[in-house]
Amino acid sequence: MVKALLLAAGFGTRLQPLTNEWPKCLMPISGRPLLEYWLQTLKSADIREILINTHFHADKVNAFLARAQFAEWANTVHEAELMGTAGTLRANADFFRSHKTLLIHADNLCQCDFNSFVGYHLNQRPACTSVTMMTFDADAPRSCGIVETDVQGVVQAFHEKIANPPGKRANAAVYMLEPDVLEWIELHPEVSDFSTEVLPQYIGRIATWHNADVHRDIGTLAALRAAQSDPIPEHSWVDNDEWQVEFESSPIFRAINNQIFMESSNE
Repeated sequence: MVKALLLAAGFGTRLQPLTNEWPKCLMPISGRPLLEYWLQTLKSADIREILINTHFHADKVNAFLARAQFAEWANTVHEAELMGTAGTLRANADFFRSHKTLLIHADNLCQCDFNSFVGYHLNQRPACTSVTMMTFDADAPRSCGIVETDVQGVVQAFHEKIANPPGKRANAAVYMLEPDVLEWIELHPEVSDFSTEVLPQYIGRIATWHNADVHRDIGTLAALRAAQSDPIPEHSWVDNDEWQVEFESSPIFRAINNQIFMESSNE
């Protein structure tokens, strides 16, 4: 069985002032909240045991997830203080232990053949690997974590936000993990960040699967604007329940839907 952790607790500081009032994980993309696309993707892959961490604007995320279509299979865990990506896995080890785990940064918009990604890890990845990392081709490689791989697609090196990276193949921050990865994290309680502290321990044991469709970090106002034009799937759930009606009447929704954004020095 595959279980999933959706990381949705961040502050989204680069999206201020929008995130002063609304969580990054629920920012509207073509009229629907970003987190809904992730839940739709996981449902289509028949992954029904999901944990979502909350912190910033947790009340708004909880209200979104309390809707009937999510209530019985999308579980939340609140972090009074952020524990880091590896820390969240360790704190919820009982939920994930002995299972294959999807670790997903839910503040990215991702559209691809997700069943193929999961299937690659389960049935096709090189035998020496414990992690499958989704990759994408970055428009701005200097701002991303660029990966170097061998002929089998196994990661040999990382280049994190350097001036002249050797290519544009980037880490998409979507992973499938074998149980031994969680075991390693549990044995190292000093570790809190997955990408900088865990992944380097697995160089030579990280397979890659490339997303040639849509992958976008919506962390800036410019990226959030651009995401409104990305191709997205049809909705899986009703359009007019009480939460969606309130969402569509909110100032955040109206601003984004009408392409009205305040300029930011972070763009």
